[in-house]
Amino acid sequence: MSAPVIDFTKYKHALAEVSTYNLKGKVTELTGLVVRAVVPGVRMGELCFIEPLHSKRSIKAEVVGFKDNEVLLMPLGDLEGIGLGNDVIPTGHSLTVRVGPHLLGRVLDGLGEPLDEETNGPLKCEIEYPVHREPPKALKRQRITQPLSLGIKPIDAMLAVGSGQRVGIFSAAGVGKSTLIGMIARNTEAEINVICLVGERGREVRDFLEKNLGKEGLKRSVVVVSTSDQPSLVRLKAAYVATA
Repeated sequence: MSAPVIDFTKYKHALAEVSTYNLKGKVTELTGLVVRAVVPGVRMGELCFIEPLHSKRSIKAEVVGFKDNEVLLMPLGDLEGIGLGNDVIPTGHSLTVRVGPHLLGRVLDGLGEPLDEETNGPLKCEIEYPVHREPPKALKRQRITQPLSLGIKPIDAMLAVGSGQRVGIFSAAGVGKSTLIGMIARNTEAEINVICLVGERGREVRDFLEKNLGKEGLKRSVVVVSTSDQPSLVRLKAAYVATA
């Protein structure tokens, strides 16, 4: 009876990515929405974690600049609890979002974390994509040659949309933009919808999910939400998360 053959390839890759030391810095100043810290070896756009002394939660922050040998950090969330001397732990990479088949039917926040974890459990996706990616070259982009049915007869008949085309929907408040988007998401022939809600009022998000999108629309959709009461940088990141 021959001994089983063990493939050590994946273990070698895992060991190659292990860091044998941990870098960390310290908060030196907090002015407005900008945190200054001394953190060795970080680069522009890198994601860091600020560790408040009297809180168990870590605060995500992005490197947005350098000045006088210090790092300028923009927190991606509430600044409450940040103080002088707090540890700043660099991650070595920019903001990423987890992707995979389990994203379908989920609602994410502006940083790609699940908002519906209480009802749908943790997000079971292992692959991560950086939210800031280089756009495809102009000559490598596909031409728009195929029509895309949105499942709404007046639009398909009079204002046909091509696969890959950008379309704007403009109107005053309260006349049906969200209703129209929900109809498109439910009826389009596209297999998957990625819907990004930026700057919406908190109560409007649930109305959209339950009334306009509905259970059938949500099953084939991924929804990214960043409401109007969240920091401007988080609202900006929501658009990048949705298009990662």
